Amino acid sequence: MSRPRILIVGAGFAGYRTARTLSRLTRGRAHITLLNPTDYFLYLPLLPQVAAGILEPRRVTVSLSDSLPDVRLVLGEAERIDLDDGTLRYTGPEGEEGSLSYDRLVLAAGSVNKLLPIPGVAEHAHGFRGLPEALYLRDHVTRQVELAASAEDPEACAARCTFVVVGAGYTGTEVAAHGQMFTDAQVRKHPLRQGMRPRWMLLDVAPRVLPEMDEKLSATADRVLRQRGVDVRMGTSVKEATHDGVVLTDGEFVETRTLVWCVGVRPDPLVESLGLPMEKGRLLVDPHLRVPGRPELFACGDVAAVPDLENPGSYTPMTAQHAWRHGKIAAENVAASLGLGGSRKPYRHRDLGFVVDLGGAKAAANPLGVTLSGVPAGAVTRGYHLAAMPGNRVRVAADWLLDAVLPRQAVQLGLVRSWSVPLDTSSPEVARVAGGPGRRADARSGPGAALAADTDDGGGPGRAGSPDEPAKGQPGSGTTQVRPGSGAARPRSEWETAKGRPLAGRPGSGHGQLRSEWETAKGRPLAGPPGSGHGELKSESETAKGRPAAATATAAGTAGEPARSRPVGEAAHNQPGGEPARNQPGGEPARNQPGGEPARNQPGGEPARNQPGGEPARNQPGGEPAKNQPGGEPAKNQPGGEPAKNQPAPAPPPHPPGPDHPAPGPVKRTDVPDVPDDPDDFTKGDS
Repeated sequence: MSRPRILIVGAGFAGYRTARTLSRLTRGRAHITLLNPTDYFLYLPLLPQVAAGILEPRRVTVSLSDSLPDVRLVLGEAERIDLDDGTLRYTGPEGEEGSLSYDRLVLAAGSVNKLLPIPGVAEHAHGFRGLPEALYLRDHVTRQVELAASAEDPEACAARCTFVVVGAGYTGTEVAAHGQMFTDAQVRKHPLRQGMRPRWMLLDVAPRVLPEMDEKLSATADRVLRQRGVDVRMGTSVKEATHDGVVLTDGEFVETRTLVWCVGVRPDPLVESLGLPMEKGRLLVDPHLRVPGRPELFACGDVAAVPDLENPGSYTPMTAQHAWRHGKIAAENVAASLGLGGSRKPYRHRDLGFVVDLGGAKAAANPLGVTLSGVPAGAVTRGYHLAAMPGNRVRVAADWLLDAVLPRQAVQLGLVRSWSVPLDTSSPEVARVAGGPGRRADARSGPGAALAADTDDGGGPGRAGSPDEPAKGQPGSGTTQVRPGSGAARPRSEWETAKGRPLAGRPGSGHGQLRSEWETAKGRPLAGPPGSGHGELKSESETAKGRPAAATATAAGTAGEPARSRPVGEAAHNQPGGEPARNQPGGEPARNQPGGEPARNQPGGEPARNQPGGEPARNQPGGEPAKNQPGGEPAKNQPGGEPAKNQPAPAPPPHPPGPDHPAPGPVKRTDVPDVPDDPDDFTKGDS
């Protein structure tokens, strides 16, 4: 008899606890598969300490493979669930698609940043739900303090040293508390020229800090924040976010370069596509965490609206404490439904209290209903975190000890850029990668969904046009991906890559001719017939002056930048007729464009390998022509192939054959042996 298949979506508090408990209960009698975008479980309560430089990022992560040895881990994001067929479609981290079948499905996809219809927030704010966002905030805050220290203008210095946090819940309160301590420590070592102090603002429409907690704990947190210098403003929020700052609901404009969005969370949008009964974005389940009418489907954590049996008529809140307990009950009920032990149990809970870390020795806690503050609360808070973490306890304790005796390292590594951690995303635990596969958030509706590109709009740190973000149409922008069938040049063999020289081939075969070492060193492309994609041989003086060799104009575009085939009327950001980018004619002149400082890869500068006068690249004149370029294999939409409707006819040769202008054909080489014209030669065709 085959073993039942159990599929768990998400490895947050609920999903991780479900997988760990099921592994213990089934003891190899079921196939357990865990689908998650990352290979680690993230302990979210300690994330503010990562942003403040207290803990290293790996301290708050637990390896799924090491801690769940009997569970199969599949990296990917769920895209579509077919409840009738019992299959789930997912997309892997490199864009590959796959399918998983199941007999029992546990949805524990977690939550994402909560969005509000406030102008400019989706473009200028950053959330705090994943490790990439914490790393970005740590680098960004460090950079702003360093830039403020070197700023000559007092207003610019004040704007960079102002940090606005929206949301006075658990996360926002801890971020503001730790952030003020972090920036004060930086300024003590490197004082600002104007004698200013970093300013942190905490905003919320609620009447008090930590509205979910007891009033005594709320008062304790408020007092600690104000003593530390945090500007706490209750009953106030952001009305509009701009490039230069934020407009508050009371009409005040605050100049800032940092907006941290901690207003709350919303369930992962995946559950919306199921078409099942919902409650405020969460999937309705019974007290046994099973979806009514779907005996094979369970849900827990932030995506599930679980009835609160202790408070009839309400649902359990979206907290890590409840999600962790949901996971245990869900695992026991799944095992019971398969006859693998135990009986079904309803979810009941008893409030054990809450803890809020305020940095240093300060905290607010009420374990078992006992209100604590100061050092005792700090000790209880850290002890609770060590007990709750499923791993890395010794490493976390060691980092706390080192932080108490050694100064923090305030350096910016620049590993996470602003455009890679957008606010509107369904995967805050995964940073966007330039040229990588798109995320499900790109197709979502709601505030910020129009953010279709990988870049934001605006300038300044953390915005488009800043050092954090590549320009459109440039490497790293994510808009110039190479996809199969796009006409990109074929990969070269190891021998070709090592030598840097394309192999010889017949005219029109798509391969450049073999060059001698002398020519390679001089950086001169070979002569070729008009329209073959090879530039004419240049003299040494021309090479030194940086002048490109004469080449026949073709419909492929200018020499040095082959145009991509696209439908008529579709304007790209980096092509004439589209939106002029900063590095294109018609935009702000960049250093590597005409009108700016000549770069090494442009005419007038030192010839680069992929430009005329330098070593020819595979898709450049003098190199190996790509499939959609002149001189290569004729494509349907290129000269030499089947004429496309949106392509001009190929230009005729400028001169008739004659003594001064020989007929097109390969140049006879004397310094290298002839390559046999063998139809089975490995240098011909695409490999």
